[in-house]
Amino acid sequence: MLRQQDVGHRIVVRRIVGIREGRPLFSDALGELVELSETHLTLATAQGPLRVPVAQVHRAKRVPPTRRPTAAAVVALELAADEAWPAPVRGRLGDWLLRSAEGWTGRANSALPIGDPDRPLPAALDAVEGWYAGQGLVAMVNTPLPLAAPIGAELDARGWGSRPPVLVQTVPLPLPAAAGGGTAAARAGESVGGPASTPAARVVIELSEVPSSEWLAIAAGRKGGLSDAARHVLTGVDQVRFAHVYVDGELVAIGRGTVTGQGRWLGLSLIEVLPAARRQGLAGRVITALAEWGGSLGATHAFLQVEQRNTPAVALYRRLGFVTHHTYLTRVAPH
Repeated sequence: MLRQQDVGHRIVVRRIVGIREGRPLFSDALGELVELSETHLTLATAQGPLRVPVAQVHRAKRVPPTRRPTAAAVVALELAADEAWPAPVRGRLGDWLLRSAEGWTGRANSALPIGDPDRPLPAALDAVEGWYAGQGLVAMVNTPLPLAAPIGAELDARGWGSRPPVLVQTVPLPLPAAAGGGTAAARAGESVGGPASTPAARVVIELSEVPSSEWLAIAAGRKGGLSDAARHVLTGVDQVRFAHVYVDGELVAIGRGTVTGQGRWLGLSLIEVLPAARRQGLAGRVITALAEWGGSLGATHAFLQVEQRNTPAVALYRRLGFVTHHTYLTRVAPH
């Protein structure tokens, strides 16, 4: 049977869909496992999300991905992601990266153990703990899987905890036209429909080199305040754009895009729609606008990071063509 370690991987599920002449009828589904609970599992399939009660599962197992990324590809993407989310305080342990941003977000306050730490693994992890103690922070390590599986085993032995799995997802650029519903330029100023008796709202999408105070306020609400270190993480990239979506003059959705990795990768982050404006396709418009900007600079692929338990977001990204490149766990030292 499946385990939490299978989340983010391709699986095949044989489920019971009925009974005929006293015998069960089966149907097979193939897709990416995005959620696993005691009662249900959810797959992202080519036809869309599929939620299957565990009671209906006859058999389920992980299957090989259509194409497994090489270790070099995982390292390259992780380095592009680090460049897109730059911690203001940085150190090195051989090839390993040490990052601190006054505790703002796990990505900016964790070690990235790729390459050779220039010492035995136990000594390297001791050094990581000491470095973060010097920053006044609990040590954390981001472990890209399966690349960092040996490090994860050592952290298990030390009693480190783990945050929920994160899917690192990618898509080639340009996005499929059907996914975005046309170009952002064509949709800027478009109306958003409501009930027939309600006047249509006017939508304006703007990309700026700096975030507005309203943009920062929405981001602060999602991430728990913005220190100087947080502002450095957001703005300390050479190529960065902040998406603002206004409906009838009110900012209701935001997003952030960066181009890193020697110009190859568009990084998407902080895609946020205020609750009252959800289910109108605004998140897709933000992503499409940023994808067009990144493509204009020569980016060939986009990436994002999403917790595997965030099923609505995973389903949205799936519709836009994103697939899981690899996963990572943020491991946390005992404290």
